[in-house]
Amino acid sequence: MSLSTLVAEPWSHYGLMDSGNGRKLERYGPYSFIRPEPQAMWAPALDAWDADGEFIPGSDEEGGGRWQFARPVPREGWDMEWQDVRFRSQCTPFRHLAFFPDMAPQWAWMRERLGEGTTALNLFGYTGVGTLALSAAGAHLVHVDASKKSVEAGKENAALSGMEARPIRWIVDDAAKFTAREVRRGRRYDGIILDPPKYGRGPTGEVWKLEEGLPGLIADCAKLLDADSRFLVLTVYAVRMSALAIGELLRQATGHLGGRVEMGDMAVREEARGLLLPTAIFARWSRD
Repeated sequence: MSLSTLVAEPWSHYGLMDSGNGRKLERYGPYSFIRPEPQAMWAPALDAWDADGEFIPGSDEEGGGRWQFARPVPREGWDMEWQDVRFRSQCTPFRHLAFFPDMAPQWAWMRERLGEGTTALNLFGYTGVGTLALSAAGAHLVHVDASKKSVEAGKENAALSGMEARPIRWIVDDAAKFTAREVRRGRRYDGIILDPPKYGRGPTGEVWKLEEGLPGLIADCAKLLDADSRFLVLTVYAVRMSALAIGELLRQATGHLGGRVEMGDMAVREEARGLLLPTAIFARWSRD
């Protein structure tokens, strides 16, 4: 196994402008936003930040939080681009902007390993930006998310990208149950990507807890891979987990396949100073 850091560099439609004092300033297309960021423990580069909106977290008792806007921002969202994928960004009640820009290096890495006619499974696929990134490389995709709203957003993003006719199955289902059924059906995939939440609920009330559900899910995912498969990518945003832990979990599950396991931090490069802001941990198995 090897340790590494995956760095998301700024691009025309996204950038981490500055960070510090537990917050971050980002640009999403024509708009800029301030959001809480506990890992930005240093001082910011700029003396003052000017943003279109800021997410104000709730107290421990309240939970959640709310957006506060200094200038008008479209509630229905606005169009963004990453390479050949177009999608809609939006201020969500969960402080996110409807996609995760730190995933860009993972999308690029997976695209290099898929080609026309290959098959990939995206579990916890959210609004489908990763699904469309792989579909654009020629792969056939199965996109699974428990949220009907997220799956519908994925379909809308496919239309924005001109990919509505691409071979993508959009499925509203509990990821763990769907994967177990795929194992029983004897299915196989060239690549699997999963980005499980710390806690969640399936479409019929199934409860997902990361620490409890992840080992079994990884074991089932490994059964959907074979000697010709290309990768299994796992990203985790739960701060209490370690890259070493999920790397070992993946190594044991994929030991029969050969190949290699890589693990480490995911980060975004700040434009103001070039420093790296950590965002998540990852582990990935690949044939090469």
